[in-house]
Amino acid sequence: MIGRILQYTILFIATLFFLLPVYLVIVTALKEPSAITLSSTWQLPQVWYWESFDQAWTAFLPKLQNSFFLTLIATILSALLGSLNGYVLAKWKFPGANIVFPLMLFGMFIPYQAVLIPLFQFVREIGLGGSLWGLILVHVVYGLPITTLIFRNYYAEIPDEMIEAGRIDGAGFFGIYSRIVFPLSVPGFVVVIIWQFTQIWNEFLFAVTLVSSPANQPITVALAQLAGGEAVKWNLPMAGALLAALPTLLVYIFLGRYFIRGLLAGSVKG
Repeated sequence: MIGRILQYTILFIATLFFLLPVYLVIVTALKEPSAITLSSTWQLPQVWYWESFDQAWTAFLPKLQNSFFLTLIATILSALLGSLNGYVLAKWKFPGANIVFPLMLFGMFIPYQAVLIPLFQFVREIGLGGSLWGLILVHVVYGLPITTLIFRNYYAEIPDEMIEAGRIDGAGFFGIYSRIVFPLSVPGFVVVIIWQFTQIWNEFLFAVTLVSSPANQPITVALAQLAGGEAVKWNLPMAGALLAALPTLLVYIFLGRYFIRGLLAGSVKG
């Protein structure tokens, strides 16, 4: 009993420690600009200043729309392509498959900074420089290694007899995928969608490098530029940060339990 109490006490203290930045963001967003000082950093606002959220919503709405467009398109494309890759690597053996899969996984370990300059040049050469579509292409390509790995491990648990039965019935590559594999892929898609949505929504390096037009910038770049001046009304970027964090927070609140189930679904084989 003493050990259980000690365990929960430590967890409670750790939770408070990790929630300190969240508390600081919230109380700063609810303070008037004149009330934000170093001495009153941790104090609750004497007057609740809700106008910060109205101003942040007006200022960041176009950037939030860019982020939603970027994240949804890139997440859907990378999930579908990763599903097809995992299906091929798990159920359609071909010469060189044992080489292709490790090479694809190697892409997860390449630092973004190592390829940033050639990537910028490539996106510009194909006519997508400075646009959201160029950023979507980059996120889809960089998301393929992890999405392929997740789906490949998940599809490895599907009995080969089901695939053989589909072939006997005359189904081809896409017929087996659409009628047998895809309907069984919901847990895998939940994991991939949550992972990709979070990674793409919060990504900053590619966004600030590859998107030159302010009209196409996502919310992460807009927040960084707003807080980069010498005289900053900190209530506005803090309110904007809360608005920017809300979509990923809601995704984890409503789909978090399915995320764990989906990860465990592909943990037996692979």
